[in-house]
This record gives sequence, structure tokens and C-alpha cells, in this order.
Amino acid sequence: MSTATSTAAQTTWKIDPAHSLIEFAVRHLMITTVKGRFGGVDGTVLLDESDPSKVDVDVTIHATSIDTREPQRDAHLRSADFFDVEQYPHITFTSTRQITRKGNAFELAGDLTIHGVTRPVVLDVTEEGHGKDPWGGERRGFSATTKIKRSDFGLTWNQALEAGGVLVGDDIKISLDLELLKG
Repeated sequence: MSTATSTAAQTTWKIDPAHSLIEFAVRHLMITTVKGRFGGVDGTVLLDESDPSKVDVDVTIHATSIDTREPQRDAHLRSADFFDVEQYPHITFTSTRQITRKGNAFELAGDLTIHGVTRPVVLDVTEEGHGKDPWGGERRGFSATTKIKRSDFGLTWNQALEAGGVLVGDDIKISLDLELLKG
């Protein structure tokens, strides 16, 4: 579902993967948090300059680009136990509607697809700023956060701990820092 309408004020912005970051955090051994990132991201954002409530976002994250700074763990996360990147190489987000807006902060609802399972999520988004780059291009920055349960997306692999609890937490915190280039 698209939240943007076609108007003269509508502009297309592309995600600049070299200046964007998708991170996640999950509890490990029930005592600490492990963070990781996805290096491969692309997508577009359609904005209506005359009506900021009209926004259309399509983001594709390359699941194969997962990086937790531990090659053995990354290989396990790419396996069928978790992301199964052979069968599901991408994670996608498609906006459905903007919920509320106060100044440069807003909530953006959309459909998140991980491991072939699509669920609605709400992103807390902040427009960080915009301006011209040294090469004449126009840029915009956005940050966003959300929290999901990995089990809602079929990511249920785990291991019971001898002392109780599990190896990998179910709650995942997701953080996005996106730089967009007009055009």
C-alpha cells in the first residue's frame, strides 16, 4: 500500500548505502546485549514537499550482509536456523501510513518481512536534517527505531541454558540511520 499520492511536489529520494546504517541488538545468555548490523541496504522514499504526512517508503536489506564481528556467529545467522539467506535473501519494509507527526518526529506504520513472514510494525522516526552536499546533490537524514519479537517472524532457534533461560533473547531492538539522496 502506498501512502504517497502523485503530486507536483512529490520527490524521489534514494537511500545512500555508504552513509546509512541498519543495526540490531539482542540479549545473549540473558546477561548481555549483542549488536550487529546489515551492510547492504537500498530503497526509495517518496516525499510530498507540500504535505509531509504523505510519504512512501520501500527499503530492502540484504540479509547476507549481516555482521556481528564474529564470522562463526554470522554464518550461523545466515543458516536455516535463523535468516536462511539461501531461501530468504532480503528483509523488506514497505510503509503503509504515517500515524502521527510532531515537528520533525513521526510514527510510520508499515509491513516488515523477515524470513518470508510479513508483520505490521511502527517505526519511531526523526527527520535529522537536509541540505546540499559539496557536489550539488540534495540530501536528507532520518533515524528510526522499533522493537520486534523474532519469534513473530519464524526465527525460533534457541538453546536452553543449564542455569535456566535461553541463549538468544526474543526481543530485537532495531535502529536505522538513513541518508537519502534526491533523484
